Amino acid sequence: MASYNQWMNQSIYKAAAELSYADLVEEKGAFFGSVLGTLNHNLAGDIIWLKRFADHFIELSSLDLVRTIQRPAALNTQLFSELAPLQGQRFELDELIIAMMNEVSDEMLASALVYKNMKGIEHSQRFAFTLQHFFNHQTHHRGQITTLLSQMGTDFGTTDLITTIPSM
Repeated sequence: MASYNQWMNQSIYKAAAELSYADLVEEKGAFFGSVLGTLNHNLAGDIIWLKRFADHFIELSSLDLVRTIQRPAALNTQLFSELAPLQGQRFELDELIIAMMNEVSDEMLASALVYKNMKGIEHSQRFAFTLQHFFNHQTHHRGQITTLLSQMGTDFGTTDLITTIPSM
């Protein structure tokens, strides 16, 4: 899932780079308004979750970088107003996510992740299931972005996970 995530983000950002700035920030009625707003949301959501993982699993050295990044105040925080720096941090975090998944053990997956949500309410959930949510969240919003790109006539390529699964 981490590799698929990276591949799809590269495709989405390549397609978004073809848009004019006006098209990138135009209010389109998506959950987070525009293509840029939705890309910012995906990054903000990932930072929030990665910081939760980093706080709980201090042994994951792959998360050292995310420990230095400021936690977004809200899920609609606009981290970047331009695509290039947003893409830079996105691609950096995608590498970090792959490294994290290479460090995660079966014991970690089976353990409880204890964290506080954005309202400060504590949760305890199996780490494996929070990882499912983590990856599914991006897929959900990338689906919105691909819809917006399609409506603007921008080709983003194939999006099917099955195309990235190696043959046996």
